[in-house]
Amino acid sequence: MPYILISTQIRLTGPTMVGDEYSDPAIMSYLGARKTTMLGNNFSEYHVDEPPRLVLDKLEKLGYKVVTMTGVGQTLVWCLHKDANDL
Repeated sequence: MPYILISTQIRLTGPTMVGDEYSDPAIMSYLGARKTTMLGNNFSEYHVDEPPRLVLDKLEKLGYKVVTMTGVGQTLVWCLHKDANDL
């Protein structure tokens, strides 16, 4: 999977959402993420307690680079990409 989205609420201290139910389990394990399903949702998400800066550092070690970042209301979102040749 060459793209990853991570997000957090504006406080920047965590938790950080690092994937959905279709995310690569090996990457989620490397990040120490736990899979959760919020009451009323019919989908799962992976979360870590670390702030996004630490998650971004870990993903950089795997070869991911930030493509873009934006704020949506009280949420910050980063899109990362890894070159297909590095997969």
